Formats: sequence, C-alpha cells, structure tokens
Amino acid sequence: MIYFIGAGSGDPELITIKAQKILQKADVVLYTGSLVPREVLKWCRDNAIIEDSQGMKYPQIFDFLERYRDKIVARVHTGDPSLYSTIARQIAFLKSKNIEYRVIPGVTASFGASATLGIEYTIPGVSQTLIISRVEGRTPNPESIENILSCKNSSLVFYLSITLIKKLKEEALKVGYSLKTPCWVVEKATWKDEKVYRGTLEDIEEKVSHIKGVAVILLGDFLYQQESVESHLYRKPFPKS
Repeated sequence: MIYFIGAGSGDPELITIKAQKILQKADVVLYTGSLVPREVLKWCRDNAIIEDSQGMKYPQIFDFLERYRDKIVARVHTGDPSLYSTIARQIAFLKSKNIEYRVIPGVTASFGASATLGIEYTIPGVSQTLIISRVEGRTPNPESIENILSCKNSSLVFYLSITLIKKLKEEALKVGYSLKTPCWVVEKATWKDEKVYRGTLEDIEEKVSHIKGVAVILLGDFLYQQESVESHLYRKPFPKS
C-alpha cells in the first residue's frame, strides 16, 4: 500500500495522528527533502528505508514506488497532497500498475499562514470565497491572472509566486486595485524561522525582495478583518411582531 501523506506546512507537530501512525509502521518512506522538515521522520522505524525524492524525476519516483509495492510505503509531501504536489500523475501510474494507495490530508500553507496571522478568510459582507492560485511564471497557469484578480470580493492567496510579486502588483493595478490594498506575505509559514511581512501593493515588493524560498502572498480587503454586514449565524433574532 502506498500512502500519500500531507506533512503539514512546516511545523512537524501539525502532522495528523493518522499520518503519524502510518510513519510509525511504514517499511519505506519517500519524502520531499527540500520542503518536508526532517523532524517529521522522527516517528519512522529505525530499520525503515528512508529516501529523499529531491532531484528525482518521475521515472525514478515511479520505479521506487513500484519496487516497494508489496511494502507499506509513506510518500510524504509538504502541506496537503491536493495542492501543488504532483500526486495526480503518481496516482495515475499506480492505477496503471494496479497498486493500492490512500491519501492522508495535511495542513496547507494558506491555513498555516492564517493561523499565524490570526485571520479569517470568510468575512461577512467582504469575502465568502477563498481563491488559492499562483502567478504564471515558467509554468503556465490556465486561468489568467486578470480573471483571478477580477474576483475582488474574494480572499486571494498565491503560492509559488514570491519572485513574481512585481508582476502580481502590476496586474492588480491594471484591473483597478488601489496601491493601498493590503498585501501580506508569510515566509515559511509555521516553520521555526517563519517571518511575516505586512504591507500594501505600494510597498510589499520592497519588503520581501530578499525572499527566494517558500512563501505565500495574501491579497485583498479581507485582511482588514472588518465585517460590513452582521453574520446571520450569530446575530440576535429579530423581535417578534
């Protein structure tokens, strides 16, 4: 059985109990070394085969998974496996070989960042929609940045885009965002060396120009965290006539 495990956004204690139990019994562990903290591996058996997939290409990963198909394999990804993890292609390979698999969810960086910031993405009257996307760079994005940014009443979070923040700013201004629109960056969300940068479209680029690694960008008026209407869930009932 191959288990795809979401290791969380950085803090090793954010891994789920279910994922922890799988790591404790796994015969083989293949983890994304550039992103998954090594502390996550402390639950592995002393005699487990542990390999770092950093630098591996798809054929090597496929060969590895097939080689150990009769073992309990933990394929450990950062964050949650449903976002930017390439598990779709790995699962397609496993299906073609009739190899069983399961997916164990994890805490993604956008939720790790919101916890650090103490914010809500769904503010009554401001935003009831969360959009997670990325700014197009070398890898194409089928959804244009203009379409994404046109959803001004949504909470926007951009992954894998910190080196493209200038482009994000330029495109946002083109579609009518103000220079004063809040734009915050969380670098290495939930890691021990996590850093938070609060700014606006006007000044955030300068504040984060040194970041080259893992970071998420949050953009929109939801960052003010001010309701424009009262939530019907918690409001007092209307008086009876």
